[in-house]
Amino acid sequence: MDIKRKEKDVKKATLLSIIPGLGQFYNEQKFKGIIFLGIFIAFLVELVTFGVPAMEGFITLGTVPMEDHSLFLLIEGTLQIIITVVFLIFYVINLRDAKQIAKKWNNGDKVSTTAKETIHNVLDSGFPYLLTLPAYIVMTIAIIFPVLVTLFMAFTNYDFKHIPPASLIDWVGVKNFFSIFFLSSYRSTFGAVFSWTVIWTLCASTLQIVLGVFTAVVANQSFIKGKRIFGVIFLLPWAVPAFITIMSFSNIFNDSIGAINTQVIPMLNHLPFVDIGAIAWKTDPFWTKVAIIMIQGWLGFPYIYVMTTGILQSIPGELYEAAKIDGANAIQRFKSITMPMILFVAAPIFVTQYTGNFNNFSMIYLFNNGGPGSVGGGAGSTDILISWIYKLTTGNAPQYSVAAAVTLIISFIVIGISLIVFKKTNAFDMEGN
Repeated sequence: MDIKRKEKDVKKATLLSIIPGLGQFYNEQKFKGIIFLGIFIAFLVELVTFGVPAMEGFITLGTVPMEDHSLFLLIEGTLQIIITVVFLIFYVINLRDAKQIAKKWNNGDKVSTTAKETIHNVLDSGFPYLLTLPAYIVMTIAIIFPVLVTLFMAFTNYDFKHIPPASLIDWVGVKNFFSIFFLSSYRSTFGAVFSWTVIWTLCASTLQIVLGVFTAVVANQSFIKGKRIFGVIFLLPWAVPAFITIMSFSNIFNDSIGAINTQVIPMLNHLPFVDIGAIAWKTDPFWTKVAIIMIQGWLGFPYIYVMTTGILQSIPGELYEAAKIDGANAIQRFKSITMPMILFVAAPIFVTQYTGNFNNFSMIYLFNNGGPGSVGGGAGSTDILISWIYKLTTGNAPQYSVAAAVTLIISFIVIGISLIVFKKTNAFDMEGN
């Protein structure tokens, strides 16, 4: 039996939805109204039993040492903020839904009024949202929640003098960021570590990209025999776990008993006009930096090689034949055909190589623990920002809040540069405009 059509007051439906569910009841969607009203009541119960105390604790971070745990209060408050934001999103959807359904009634469009029709409509038109909902939940728990805790922690005085529950944590505003950029002890350390992080990222990433592209281009030439053998050899660094490779190279570059100083360099000294002394690979900051850049080039180029090989095999041979007919030499063909095709496909991947090395903790820590020497603030001469953060949080006098502030700085740098490069390279332009 058809439901008799009646004009709905759009404004009234929207105003009734100030209490979620009432607007849906007005629009004769009882099943949806029960669900919306149930969510609203559940949020109110949660707010009274957990939300309000959590927000109070978040604001004060505790008042009584040994009874109030400031870190737990910070975490609970962050969780409540996420819950509140999710409810506000639902609240807006509720208002919009009541308004749109009222308009549908007035326009004579079909409206789902029964539970069966509502469920069918959700499974039909809302299937993409249902499919992605678990991903959003996992993203909120695994990414957004920890990031927010780190963000808030950067504005506290959480350090070795304020370890809860024995001591309370307090909000200090932008003091940690001020210390990093203006306090002499942190400013010099941050400047030294940040500058080396940039140099390390540019040199190591560029080296592995150049090696990967070069080996792929050479191995893809028609006159090269035994391509499969070369392919296996080039993949060996990728096949061995990086942890083992780095530890092995740490021993190979040992100043006194390493293979480089005891075998390779003496062998080179037998060549005419070559006289190289033992190099302080792990005790001289300069040579340690050279060593880890070379090792990262060795570790990183196989991935670029495999990816570039796939790109080269997809380039039509007719392009090269036409270029040869036009008189283009090998270098000109590479500049006009090969490199543009590689960059068109692989530019986003190249960006991830730079951002990955910007936070390449294992390479720095496993080779020489960020040493040798020190640049102050607990950082070694080869520490990058991410390894310095590790030392700030695990040393004898941990500085958790400062480490959180440095983490945010790293995030802004990486995200900012990535977005700029992605935009310049049209990495997300699916239509190719």
